[in-house]
Amino acid sequence: MDIKKAKAILEAILFTMGASVSLDVLAQAVEQDRETTQRLLHTMMDEYAAAGRGIRLIELEDSFQMCSNPDYYEYLIRVASQPKKYALTDVLLETLSIVAYRQPIAKAEIEAIRGVNSDHAVSRLVEYDLIEEVGRLNAPGRPILFGTTEAFLRHFGIGSLEELPEIGPEQMEEFKQEAEEEIQLRLDI
Repeated sequence: MDIKKAKAILEAILFTMGASVSLDVLAQAVEQDRETTQRLLHTMMDEYAAAGRGIRLIELEDSFQMCSNPDYYEYLIRVASQPKKYALTDVLLETLSIVAYRQPIAKAEIEAIRGVNSDHAVSRLVEYDLIEEVGRLNAPGRPILFGTTEAFLRHFGIGSLEELPEIGPEQMEEFKQEAEEEIQLRLDI
């Protein structure tokens, strides 16, 4: 199969699927190995960007997805109804960061770290499709384990969890101190 045809097939698949498609599935579809398929996709990504196209390809962990170019968002909302925006409060961001850095994690562990009930925050993040159930803990009651989703990666503009900023020991100590102060404030109320 020639390169032009392989790119056209990849483009058709990604356009039609809408959601992300794993590299293995794409490689199988164009009858190429993973490395060749990944090179083709990266070439397509570069070509779309260089041409200033209204669409682009993004890589999410071991998958690829076609999406609209965010530079043209204001024009999209003129035609489509404005997408539902959700507010990520400090509580939600705190909970989300705990899940992102400690996944898979049970709600009880989140609550132990935060020091407060996290039912609402976890429910909201699941509703916003930023976290999801990724399994069950092998413990009494078999608590649900949570992890981040592809929507989380898209929302924060990262390709994989490895791109999350590292937290140094000084920052960790600062976070612990802030959490202890917050707990003390709540106890004083």
